[in-house]
Amino acid sequence: MSRLGGLDDRGRRRRGYAVRDRQTGARPVSGELLAGVRVVEVGQYVAAPFAALLLAQLGAEVVKVEPPGGDAYRGTMPVGAGLGRFFVPLNRGKRSVALDLKSDAGREALRALLADADVVLHNAPPERARVFGLGWEELHTLLPSLVMGVVSSFGPEGPLAGAPAYDLVAQARAGLLTAHASPGDRVPVRAGGIPMADLAAGMLLATGVLAALVRARETGEGERVEVPLLAAALAVQLQELVWLPGEEDEGPVAATRADLETRADEIATGVATNPYYRCFEAADGFLAVACLNLPQRHAFADLLGLDDPTIEAPDVIPSDPTLVARKREVTAQAERAFAGAGVEAWLGRFGAVGVPCGPVNARERVLRDPQVRVNGFLEEFEQPGLGSITALGRVFLTGSPREPLGPAPSRETA
Repeated sequence: MSRLGGLDDRGRRRRGYAVRDRQTGARPVSGELLAGVRVVEVGQYVAAPFAALLLAQLGAEVVKVEPPGGDAYRGTMPVGAGLGRFFVPLNRGKRSVALDLKSDAGREALRALLADADVVLHNAPPERARVFGLGWEELHTLLPSLVMGVVSSFGPEGPLAGAPAYDLVAQARAGLLTAHASPGDRVPVRAGGIPMADLAAGMLLATGVLAALVRARETGEGERVEVPLLAAALAVQLQELVWLPGEEDEGPVAATRADLETRADEIATGVATNPYYRCFEAADGFLAVACLNLPQRHAFADLLGLDDPTIEAPDVIPSDPTLVARKREVTAQAERAFAGAGVEAWLGRFGAVGVPCGPVNARERVLRDPQVRVNGFLEEFEQPGLGSITALGRVFLTGSPREPLGPAPSRETA
């Protein structure tokens, strides 16, 4: 295997991590921010592969290590031979190699890959990581400048340390599943089916790895960065997870049906009493209006002819039932007004007075939104075996040139 960066005479990676061309030794001419950085990803499903994808978007070279049967996500919602609908967008631009990490030969091959790498990412539980040759102490001794990024389930301490989990379980334990209850829900569900804990963990892991790379560049010493799914699911709720003195709930930690119904009522009350930060139904569709400051709320109220006595603090539910009734009537008046014109008409009116707003797009058709397409947030690429596909494009907008990511690795390469 060709080397990227090489070792010094003590067997340590040279300071500055991988910054030279593997074949010529020359520094890369690409302007991408992580050009010359090599990442080895030993991950399955979402979180670790998403972290690797973000690093690839910044210009890193990513080698994905899969078991002989391939990443388990290849078989989820299959759309082609060895390609799953979710696997393709998460693994664009990566090269893949199949290794049996339970065998000596597989672990030896992995070690050769890591000798040329700057970062290794994985989501294996601690014991399995050691079996796979991914134990931190051993690798750090052998490759001191290597940065390791790990997605765990619940963190390194406590009764669940080392226990396996998936996104749904992390969201459940973090209280995220009860954050968006709707009237009539029989059981808690993930909002839109989105793996929020997985995706947040991937973003947090990429951030931590970048910080560790900076330190490794300065000191030659790598670092192990761990992001538990539970912590990620809590992080996306940081605005809500605040308890002032006396606010602690003494009830059971596990949610009950009463909790679900209470939360659904709270959400419904907020929608019915605060017209300034919500969605409305126009004559031909839905739009979202977001008035976070007083001038925006006044502009909104003036445009709709609303007389709201609580406009300065619309989030507060008054103790006076007369005021609550008035808030409900103001909101109902706004709802009636929106029904009188189409979405585009309202967007034009609110745009003219500086009120932030936008259409509520159907997720299945968001690829046709001109703002999405012109910025390359979704882009087309050729996926062997499937043809032209549209999926997530660039999310980092920098002054550096960026080559579009290639397709996901086919099953034959893994």
